[in-house]
Amino acid sequence: MIRPRATRQAALAISRTRWTCPACLSRRNYAQKPEKREPPDHRKLGLQQELFITSPYSPGSPIFLPNGARIFNRLVNFLRKQYVRYGFQEVITPTIYKKALWAKSGHLENYADDMFSVTGNTPAKETDGCCGSSHATETDLEADDEYSLKPMNCPGHCLIFASKVHSYRELPVRYADFSPLHRNEISGALSGLTRVRRFHQDDGHIFCRPSQVEEEIKKTLDFVKAVYNVLRLGVSYRLALSTRPKDHFIGTEEEWNRAEDRLKRALDSSGMEWSINEGDGAFYGPKIDIVIKDSDGKEHQTATIQLDFQLPKRFELEYQAPAPEFEARGETTDDPALLAEYGPVRPVMIHRAVLGSVERLMALLIESYDGKWPFWLNPRQAIILSVNTSQPVLDWADEVKDVLLGLKKVAGQPGPAGPVNPTGLAVDIDYTARSLGSKIREARTHGYSQILVVGEEDVKNRQVSLGKERMSPIEMRDKMLNMADAFE
Repeated sequence: MIRPRATRQAALAISRTRWTCPACLSRRNYAQKPEKREPPDHRKLGLQQELFITSPYSPGSPIFLPNGARIFNRLVNFLRKQYVRYGFQEVITPTIYKKALWAKSGHLENYADDMFSVTGNTPAKETDGCCGSSHATETDLEADDEYSLKPMNCPGHCLIFASKVHSYRELPVRYADFSPLHRNEISGALSGLTRVRRFHQDDGHIFCRPSQVEEEIKKTLDFVKAVYNVLRLGVSYRLALSTRPKDHFIGTEEEWNRAEDRLKRALDSSGMEWSINEGDGAFYGPKIDIVIKDSDGKEHQTATIQLDFQLPKRFELEYQAPAPEFEARGETTDDPALLAEYGPVRPVMIHRAVLGSVERLMALLIESYDGKWPFWLNPRQAIILSVNTSQPVLDWADEVKDVLLGLKKVAGQPGPAGPVNPTGLAVDIDYTARSLGSKIREARTHGYSQILVVGEEDVKNRQVSLGKERMSPIEMRDKMLNMADAFE
C-alpha cells in the first residue's frame, strides 16, 4: 500500500519520537559537549611553540630557542625604552665576585645557602690595573681566593656609586642591569621558567636623598602600572608589603620601622589596595611585592620595590649636601649659616624590578596569551605564502621578505653593502607545493599574526595580499612597524 507523502512524513516523525527517549537524548547532548580544557601550562606550550627547552646538563637553566629569545629580547628592549622616561642608566656588572664582597654586603651571613660558590686558582694578591692601584691589599681580600656567582646586583651597583664623589644635586642616581643571576634553588623546587637557578632580572637601584624616597616609590609604582597595562596584566596583580623577618636581618628595629612607615605612606598615596605579608621582607629591608596568579591560580611574585638603609651604610656610601644633619633627616632649613656648611650624607637605596625575573614573567605571559600573542611580542609575526612554486612567485616572495626585514630600502633596489639596519620583524616564508588553503590553516595553527599571500598577479603589480587588501611591501612593512611601535 502506498501512503500519501504527508502520511509518510507523519509516520516518520512518530517513529523518530518513539525511539529517542529523553534520557538517551540527554546523554547524547552531553556527549557532544566539548571536553573541559586543562589550564594552559607554560611548560607544554613552550615546547609546542618552540620557545625553550631544559637539559639535565644544567638543571634550572632554561635554554631559549630562537622564538623564545625573540620574546625575551622584546621584553628587555621594551623596558630599555621606558628607562629613558624614568631616568635609568644601564650598566653591565660581573657575574662573579670574591666572597669578601658578599661578606661586606651581608649576603654571606644571611643568604649563603642560596649562593653558588666558585674556587679560583689565581695567586692571592691581584691587581686589576685600575689607576695603577691594587684593590687586593686589604686583609679580607688578600687571603680570599673563593668566589660566588652573584644572586643579585645590588653590591655591584654600590661599588659603582662609591667610585666617584656625588653632590646632592645629582640625586637620584638610577642604575639598571640585565646581567644574569644565579641562585641555588633546591632541585625539587625547580619548575619550567617559574623556578630556576639562572635567570635575568630587570634589576634597578635608585640612590636618592631621604626627602626623595616617597616620590621615587610612587614613580616606580606608576612604572609598574604602565608596563603591566601594556602586557595586559593590569587588573590581575595585587600589592603586598613584606615586613621585617623574625630572624636573619641586618639593622635596628627602629630603622626597619622607619622604612616600613615610608613604604606604607607611599602605598596609601598610590590609591591602590594593598595587604601585609608579615615577616617576608628581604634581610636588608622591607619591600613592596607585586603578585600575579598563573592559570592554576598559584601566586608568583614578579615586580618588587625594596627600601634599604643598610647597604649604603655597609658600603660607606655618601653624597655631599648643605646642612647635612637636616638633609639626613629629610628636612630643609633656610638658615644661611647651616646652608653654608657642606658635609657627607648617607643616601637611601631603593631596589626595584618591574618585570622581576624575565623568565618567570614569560611563563605567566605564555599561559595568559595561550598562543594568541600580541603582534609586538609574537615570535611569529608574519608569514609569506606562495600560491604556487613558479620561479617568479618564489623570487617575489624572497624580495618581499627582504623589504619587510629591512634588507632592501625599496622594492627592487638592493640594500647598502655595509652594515644593515633591520626592522626587527619576524618573517617566514612557506614555499611548499601545497594548496593555499592548507598553508593558511597551518599558519593559523602556528599563531602567525599576519598571513601574507603572493601569486602571479602580485608579481605583476609588485604587491602583497593580506586578506582582501593589497599593498606594496613597503606599505606592509610600515603597517607592521607601526603596530610594533604601538605595542599592539
